[in-house]
Amino acid sequence: MIPAVQAGFAAGFGRDSGGLVRPYRTEDAEVIVVALGSVLGTVKDTVDELRADGMKIGVLCITTFRPFPAAAVRAALAGARRVVVLERALAPGSDGIVTADVRAATSTGAAKDPAIAAVIAGLGGRAVTTRSLRGLLQAGDLPPLSFLDLNAGLVEAEVTRIRAARRSGPSAENMLRDLGVTASRIG
Repeated sequence: MIPAVQAGFAAGFGRDSGGLVRPYRTEDAEVIVVALGSVLGTVKDTVDELRADGMKIGVLCITTFRPFPAAAVRAALAGARRVVVLERALAPGSDGIVTADVRAATSTGAAKDPAIAAVIAGLGGRAVTTRSLRGLLQAGDLPPLSFLDLNAGLVEAEVTRIRAARRSGPSAENMLRDLGVTASRIG
């Protein structure tokens, strides 16, 4: 029903609105970033910059999440060699909810299925920047799950400390101390 309503809107108003998915610069893309929501503007800006540098990259904007538009996603990602799903939340045990649905939609068991990487970004309301996305997307193949702008050394130090002897206070305060940030500088 959603595509029919979208077509009626376009016919009546002369412009697109809504729908299931919106591809952006995907026609010859080898890498396609899948995202939804407020991060799309930043992702599109990053794709424009990377295209100017010669990278064959595009964005698939998911505009309708439930019911998940599996057929539309599968068709839009058909030519991609690599898919990067930008997630705004972590779903322990399954990467993220968007990634799980993208994997299910594109998995045919064929050798030509695209490699799919989940990237968790913007946790805790952190900004997702073009600089960070450029670095991530230019890095080449990604592991199945990664975190954008995560200071892994800092997290590992806190995990090691907790395993050895629990220090008083929340982990976030301990990590800020490790960075040399005092309470007076953050509050």
